[in-house]
Amino acid sequence: MIMNLGSLKLKLVIIFFFLSLSLNADPIEGHIVEIQILDKITAKVENIQIKVNDSFKYGTMNIEIYSCYKNPPEKIPENYVLLKIYDKVKQKIEKLIYQGWMISSSPSSTPLEHPVYDLWLKSCKIESDF
Repeated sequence: MIMNLGSLKLKLVIIFFFLSLSLNADPIEGHIVEIQILDKITAKVENIQIKVNDSFKYGTMNIEIYSCYKNPPEKIPENYVLLKIYDKVKQKIEKLIYQGWMISSSPSSTPLEHPVYDLWLKSCKIESDF
C-alpha cells in the first residue's frame, strides 16, 4: 500500500510537471504597434499606430517598426516591440537615436532620450488592419 501511494504521488508530480510546461505559451506576434508620444514643448500627447515593417514620421523623428509581440491572455499582460528611431539633426541628415526593444510595462528600463519628445509603447495589436 505504501509503495502504491508513493508511486501514485510520483505519477501525479510527473503529470503536473508536463501540464505546467504546456501552460508556458509563446508570445503572440502582432501586426500593429500603438505608441504614445508626448511633445514636451507643447504638452501635446498623441497615440499613433504603425504597422510592423513600416515607418512613421513624427516631427523630426522617423520611427521604424520591425516586430512586435504580446503575451498570451493566460500570462501577465506584456508587449514588446523592436524598433529604430532616427532624428533629423540637419536638413537631410538623420541620426540613429534609439535601437532595440521597448517593453510596455517598464518604459523606464528602455527609455527614449530626446530633448523634445517622450515615447512609450502602449500595445502590440494582433489585428491586421486599423
